[in-house]
Amino acid sequence: MPILGQAPRTLMPTHLKNPKVALATLGCKVNQYESASFASSFKARGAEVVPFTQKADIYVINTCTVTNHGGAQSRKAIRRAIKKNPKARIVVTGCYSQVAGLAIIEMVDQPVCLVGNGHKHCLVDYALTPDYCDLEMYMTDIGTIEDCCHLPVTRFCGRTRAYLKLQDGCNNFCSYCIVPFARGRSRSVLPELALGQARMFVDAGYPEIVLTGIHVGMYGRDLDSNMDLGLFIDQVTALNPEIRFRLSSLEPNELTDEILTLFSTRKNVMNHLHIPLQSGDSEILARMNRTYSAEEFEAIILKASVHLPEAAIGIDVLVGFPGESESQFNHTYELLQRLPVTYFHVFPYSARPGTRAARMPDQVSTQVKKERVKILRDLDLLKKQEFYSRFIGSTHRVLAENRKNKQGLMRGFTENYIPIFFDAPPSVCRSIVNVEIERVDGQNVFGKMMTPDRGEVML
Repeated sequence: MPILGQAPRTLMPTHLKNPKVALATLGCKVNQYESASFASSFKARGAEVVPFTQKADIYVINTCTVTNHGGAQSRKAIRRAIKKNPKARIVVTGCYSQVAGLAIIEMVDQPVCLVGNGHKHCLVDYALTPDYCDLEMYMTDIGTIEDCCHLPVTRFCGRTRAYLKLQDGCNNFCSYCIVPFARGRSRSVLPELALGQARMFVDAGYPEIVLTGIHVGMYGRDLDSNMDLGLFIDQVTALNPEIRFRLSSLEPNELTDEILTLFSTRKNVMNHLHIPLQSGDSEILARMNRTYSAEEFEAIILKASVHLPEAAIGIDVLVGFPGESESQFNHTYELLQRLPVTYFHVFPYSARPGTRAARMPDQVSTQVKKERVKILRDLDLLKKQEFYSRFIGSTHRVLAENRKNKQGLMRGFTENYIPIFFDAPPSVCRSIVNVEIERVDGQNVFGKMMTPDRGEVML
């Protein structure tokens, strides 16, 4: 672990008996899980975790670099921390620090500690050490890391559902994606550790757990066992039958018959799939280094919709890939229009230095990408309205989450991932209640919680 910089010196923040620590988390669910682990460890060591908007002795920024926007937001968070307390210890970790450490060094003029993705399990030790240099870089070649960092979490502060990290890294090397360079190769959490973490969340009172990873469908393939994602879902849901489980993004060709069967037969596996498409044009998919054609993707979605007719199916779409013609974009639009899917996450292509796509000719203009994004987001709204309206008059099990909307209503999600607003007392927050869907207004869904005399069931 290289440490670069001047001779060590002692600074005040980490000499405090109970230093104040503020964390900022950008990007994916895996980052959110890892930040929850940092928070758990800081608290166990006597530190006080405070909001990032407050003055703190130590700031930890868990960065993202999957898009230009993610990198920009990461830099902004670093500047905010420095402005809030110029004397604070600044610790930067995550994907942006892994691939752009020198850019971070150039933008700051005070001591900074960079912790690469391969050393996150040591981050709290690094942050709390009383002796440190003006510049520290705990980095390694992430591609050589073979084990998944053990980062236990005791509690997800401020969250109703918990994220359970099963896996890290990716082997796909899609031509537009920086993630394999930032996260390394696919590595799985040992099943006993993952099952133990799930139990910790159950004991902490979380009614719903989201199984996540950078490429979660690869879970278990690097382990010396017969474990795979389907078997893990089978085990964790059988061991915790009273807990709702969701699965985060799954590659199309990893939606096996075994997993589909678990979705349809295991009552605590929520009726919700998120499957990345990226492009509805087979030529673009090949240039992206995706491992399926548009026709194969369509067949997979149709099969899933037959097995799970009430499931929400979300799609990731990347528009404006280098060389994407109007006709090729139209192929994407037409495919999404006819598929029985619920919603899209639409992203404009963002050139990431070091990827093959960044060097490709015929880069699409920003204006064209904006126009195409808007077209798909308009279609996304129509798809949501169509799906949500199917369930008017039906009653669903809803995890009540918060009352942060303008109407002062409770907000929660049905089993099949319909966000719904309903009137309810604060006491039902973090509970699962029965809610009847009454109306759809744009992309907002409103319902009525079933009162005890109308058959309310707390599950």
